[in-house]
Amino acid sequence: MNRVAITGLGVVSAIGSSAPDFWNSLENGETGIKVITNILTEGLVNKMGAEVKGFDPAVHFDPKKLPMYDRFSQLAMVAGRQAIADSGLKFEGELAEQTACIMGTGVGGQNTLEESYTKLINLGGALGAQSGANVRVHPFTVPRLMANAAGCQISMENNILGPGYTIASACASATHAIGTAFHMVRSGMMTAVVTGGSEACLTFGTLKGWEALRVVAPDTCRPFSLGRQGMVLGEGAGCLVLEEWEHASKRGATIYGELAGFGMSSDAKDITTPDAGGMARAMKSALRDASLNTGDVHYINAHGTGTRSNDATETKAIKIAFGDTAPPLSSSKSMFGHALGAAGALEMVATILAIKNQIAPPTISFVEKDPECDLDVIPNTARKMKIDAAISNSFAFGGLNAVLAVKRA
Repeated sequence: MNRVAITGLGVVSAIGSSAPDFWNSLENGETGIKVITNILTEGLVNKMGAEVKGFDPAVHFDPKKLPMYDRFSQLAMVAGRQAIADSGLKFEGELAEQTACIMGTGVGGQNTLEESYTKLINLGGALGAQSGANVRVHPFTVPRLMANAAGCQISMENNILGPGYTIASACASATHAIGTAFHMVRSGMMTAVVTGGSEACLTFGTLKGWEALRVVAPDTCRPFSLGRQGMVLGEGAGCLVLEEWEHASKRGATIYGELAGFGMSSDAKDITTPDAGGMARAMKSALRDASLNTGDVHYINAHGTGTRSNDATETKAIKIAFGDTAPPLSSSKSMFGHALGAAGALEMVATILAIKNQIAPPTISFVEKDPECDLDVIPNTARKMKIDAAISNSFAFGGLNAVLAVKRA
């Protein structure tokens, strides 16, 4: 069983499009949740979102290749470039064959899907079925919208010749992807893995779908706070390079931390309602896998969506898993929103940087303590503290729970 080093980080998010900028916003409690501007919001009840601002694809991609990339792939590829450059790895020869690319996404190419359906309905449906048969969508519609597109593009751009696939498990997608990548390196199957998650879900149709669930906040995301009104959707991508520890050490790589454990569980109860027992089982599993006692964990990056049910249930689950030794926790979603299948990757990067900097980021927009969420949620201001080990929680629709455990290098 190999030790697994984290040697590269990449981020494109609503609060920063590089790991240093991302961390600066986290530490200072800066929000990326604002009125949506990238799409028309007429007809939306809730107009708030955590957009990646100022992202110009033309700056990052060859104009001849750009038509192949949905926005979720664009964000992933840029984050992937950052992480690979940060690691210093070159995927050549045997290393190219011994490197995998495992990514996560919840909904994939939603921009492409919505653009195509809008064109078909507006130009075809309005004129009748017969004329609609002559309406054509973009020739690259299928390779752009498929859920595995982002991971495939990262592999092709970087000559990654080992296994490549994408995991879709709703809001746990990226955490499942990172955990799978961890297993590959720890077992010796792979020397390195580029992994993470990407989502670009701020489209009109997607937002209307979430509105219909009645879990979206009208103003901002206030995890664990009394009076919280729900989640706020975000977009972005987070990528990590995982590497066999000895391989990283021998080449003198910068090691951000050790990915030490991964836990999973299924509630097997309800498609949308969370279960404290299932969450707790995943946390306990991650601790066992990492050979950590509850008292060894100094910080939890919580799933913390800002909905009444999720935050109260996660609090109960942490108490079940940790008993009286529950450490401080915070929700990064209060700053960069809920990026669905990318959330776990962004939160994992936040957790790693918290350990590296020995600072726990805050839960911002916190107003008043909720008796149902009575743990230390690091309200509004970052906290300098000892963090030798931490966990990052992801709990998804379908009752799918995934937890990663990280140790200080």
